[in-house]
Amino acid sequence: MSADPITEPVADPEQDPIDLLIAFEEASGTPLRPEYFEGMVVVPPQPDDNHNDTAFRLCCQLSTAGIRLAGMGNGYRIGLWDDRSRSLAIPDFYVQRRRPTEMDEAYRKAHKGWYPVDLLALVGEVTSSNHETDTGPKYRSYASAGVPVYVLVHRQEGRAYAFSDPVPGDDPATAHYATKVEVELGRRLPLPEPYPSLDTSVLLDD
Repeated sequence: MSADPITEPVADPEQDPIDLLIAFEEASGTPLRPEYFEGMVVVPPQPDDNHNDTAFRLCCQLSTAGIRLAGMGNGYRIGLWDDRSRSLAIPDFYVQRRRPTEMDEAYRKAHKGWYPVDLLALVGEVTSSNHETDTGPKYRSYASAGVPVYVLVHRQEGRAYAFSDPVPGDDPATAHYATKVEVELGRRLPLPEPYPSLDTSVLLDD
């Protein structure tokens, strides 16, 4: 796969993006899992080892600090009032509010593999070559859905961010987080209670 993300506008606005992503997966013949933000299908580049190691180490820090529902790998859906999908996201790591209930699993089945976004208490992204997606569409999508905390490790900038206090607003395009904390990679990144600060010095190890 290309080192750069593939983006594709949706030709039929009436088509649910879930079905569009399934078509992308089937047509590609490769084990990819695209995402969807702000009217665009985003096929992320294959992550390198540093990206995956960073996400894993941060998730492990949350878990070893006693945050039980830290994890990786699930996809989450942000819906619209007419039940079409507005965003489909696969965070690099996350913390869930609760174990998925039978109702959550029924939702996932009804939406072809995507859990409801209200499961999320914290999301984390580690930038790849498509860092504009993490700092733009993903940031706005998570804020619009009211996800309480968004952790962003921006490898290109050499900085880590913790966004909190989402302001969804009436227009998803203007959704944002009211609070931002940032540190240089190598320093501890404070997170809101009940989360521990994240030690980003491990991200500088060889």
